[in-house]
Amino acid sequence: MPPKGTKPVASNRRARRDYEILETYEAGVVLQGSEVKALRSAQCNLRDSYAEVADGEAWLNKVHIPPYARASAQGGHDPDRRRKLLLNRREIDDIARRMQGEPLTLVPLAVYFKGGRAKVELGLARGRRKYDKRQELARRQAERDTERAVARHHKGME
Repeated sequence: MPPKGTKPVASNRRARRDYEILETYEAGVVLQGSEVKALRSAQCNLRDSYAEVADGEAWLNKVHIPPYARASAQGGHDPDRRRKLLLNRREIDDIARRMQGEPLTLVPLAVYFKGGRAKVELGLARGRRKYDKRQELARRQAERDTERAVARHHKGME
């Protein structure tokens, strides 16, 4: 989830189900003007998107930001273009090192505005197998049931 005090634009809920998130990073994104306008009107799709480290730089791939409806024809943008991520050198090196050592993926979890600037929450993640997903769903359901039982108990005590 995006940090408190931010304006959420889009989130990738499926990523949290399909992957075990080991660590999260906040990155800025290099955008064109019409892309920022489209994001401000909450037009963004993170499905099937991913990030990668190539040549010492971080890149965001397959994030669909449709052209802004009121942008001029010559000022439009390619909706599926590759976008550069703004991370510290130390963070980029850390991500690259960990991805080389283990089979990990860098997944965008959310896009939001913080202080007027577009940010992407990235998660360094390990893929879950089908049985892992079922176990996770069962664990969450058990937690919910426990919370409901405790709430019912406290409500009866008042």
